Amino acid sequence: MDVVSGAERGTTERVLALLGLLQQRQAWSGPELAERLGVTPRTVRRDVERLRALGYPVHAGQGVGGGYRLGPGQELPPLLLDDEEAIATAVLLLVGADGAVVGDAALRALTKLDQVLPARLRHEVRALSGSVESFGAGRTPVVPEALMTLARARRDEVEVGFDYPSGGEVRRRRVEPYRLVASDRRWYLFAYDLDRDDWRTFRVDRMTGVSARTWRFRPRAAPDAARHVQEGVASRVYPHRARFLVHASAGTVRAQLPASAAVVRERGSERCEVLSGAARLDAVLMHVLLLGHAFEILEPLELGVRCRELAHRLLAAGATVSPVPETGEA
Repeated sequence: MDVVSGAERGTTERVLALLGLLQQRQAWSGPELAERLGVTPRTVRRDVERLRALGYPVHAGQGVGGGYRLGPGQELPPLLLDDEEAIATAVLLLVGADGAVVGDAALRALTKLDQVLPARLRHEVRALSGSVESFGAGRTPVVPEALMTLARARRDEVEVGFDYPSGGEVRRRRVEPYRLVASDRRWYLFAYDLDRDDWRTFRVDRMTGVSARTWRFRPRAAPDAARHVQEGVASRVYPHRARFLVHASAGTVRAQLPASAAVVRERGSERCEVLSGAARLDAVLMHVLLLGHAFEILEPLELGVRCRELAHRLLAAGATVSPVPETGEA
């Protein structure tokens, strides 16, 4: 970190910089703070007193070093976060808000974060908050600046341009951003592709050169973003798709299948519909079979034929196994 001379900054800016340092780690020595801020230890002591006057409980340790730490308080003034920290915190809370266990707590925390952030950062977090939907928890790392650029463009209703791999080459895409969607593996952008005149889903981790354009757009009537993306990830991207009626509750089956592997829809309290895809139909069939529930094939019809073929093959294989003799006690 570059050291900026205390003479080059005003008192307010220097005190805020001191607060930021105290929030970064548990304890600092006086000389360490003085070196980071480019001032004398005496100036550090004065700035600490200014923070105390503002309500921050800054505790001073004994000794030559004069260590300082920021203590807990019930009514602390606004929290200081830099842009990346605000983005990371907001993303974690937004993803957590989708969970059944921590959802309410995450939403409450996000609301409090929104209240204490400086106005500039609060607008950025609100842009992200209003742009994100989820059917899981995003895990693949993405560049925070890309997420924020997409969120701002969606909020401001301006087009976005980015480079994206397609058909073995990277092409420039122009889209109207509609929603950011988090799955159990990745982040996606659901947008209207202006060159293809249709809705498209893009993986954010594959985007490069993301930038907002000056062209504004009027939002179109759009399908449900999270559902559209999940169906695409779980089935439409594969050459073979299948639907099953599974004799188990939707909650039970959802707990067995990743959200990116299948779409599970309720069909009563004890049945559900499973939509999935794969490179080979046999793979889809085996996944449903291994769930351990009775099921029916809804489509495609040829999968029923394949199921009977595999059943005959399994019966034949089972018939070749000699029965294990029963052992009785002497």
